[in-house]
Amino acid sequence: MRRFLPDQFTLILIATVVFASFFPAVGKGAAFMTVASNVAISLLFFLHGARLSTDAIVAGVKDVRLHALILACTFLLFPALGLGLRALFPGLLTPSLWLGVLFVCTLSSTVQSSIAFTSMARGNVPGAICAATASNLLGTVLTPLLVAVLLHRQGGGHGLADAGRILLQLLLPFAVGSLLRPWIGAWAQRNNRTLSKVDRSSILLAVYTAFSEAVAQGIWHAFPAIDLASMVLVNALLLGTVLLVTTWGSRKLGLSKENEITLVFCGSKKSLASGIPLATVLFGTSQMGVVVLPLMIFHQMQLMVCAVLARRYAERQAPSETAVARA
Repeated sequence: MRRFLPDQFTLILIATVVFASFFPAVGKGAAFMTVASNVAISLLFFLHGARLSTDAIVAGVKDVRLHALILACTFLLFPALGLGLRALFPGLLTPSLWLGVLFVCTLSSTVQSSIAFTSMARGNVPGAICAATASNLLGTVLTPLLVAVLLHRQGGGHGLADAGRILLQLLLPFAVGSLLRPWIGAWAQRNNRTLSKVDRSSILLAVYTAFSEAVAQGIWHAFPAIDLASMVLVNALLLGTVLLVTTWGSRKLGLSKENEITLVFCGSKKSLASGIPLATVLFGTSQMGVVVLPLMIFHQMQLMVCAVLARRYAERQAPSETAVARA
């Protein structure tokens, strides 16, 4: 029974959600947490740049099949599943909530948590960095197009601004870390265990910041309990199906364990950070609260589930590494 019990990090995540429910960051506190989360993301990328060799980065970029599979999961599999669920169970959610679910399906993958969980699970981190970044850059164009096709809506976007933000906040720190690797790379490798705590801390910051915003918008009072339960069920079906498809598909295609981990974690995520600004543009402030509610729930769910999966992957990898070291 022990393997089914939550690990320490999952318990900390749950405690973070409970704390945010009772003590959400609002006003200046919310602004501070947003800045802190952004700084943590940039630091995360800087440290990854310092720890990854140039050969590993080149290998990550060259893995075209892995990137194609991740993009297919993000922008093809998710929308198909969302449309299928709505066709099968149209009365399970209100039309506005179904709108929100389909919007979730059109979004790009996350960057921060995809890479952090891939790193925790000992997957292909260079591949995750390239895939997650490409997903976010393409998402600035593909998400509005998918929303227009699936939801019959038109809306402007801030593609260049979003692309610039991604380059400045993510790729620039990564590039700086890579450039400084000859001087700090050895130190980063020696302190890899200590520095890995940055990954987990960034996830906790993201959970607290995102859930504080959800609580501030009245997530527990906006809908009856039955609607929230139905939304959790739909999100669970979406996330569970994608996790099964990515795990089964990667093994059928003969991907390495590292690439399987990358496909599972990058192909199953949806970005709250890019979703909320896009929802503001595409739906307006009057509908935004309802539309992003499924996204907020999905975001929390994916963090919780993937935290457990990352831990399981890491525990399975550790014995084999120990055996090799002894040999």
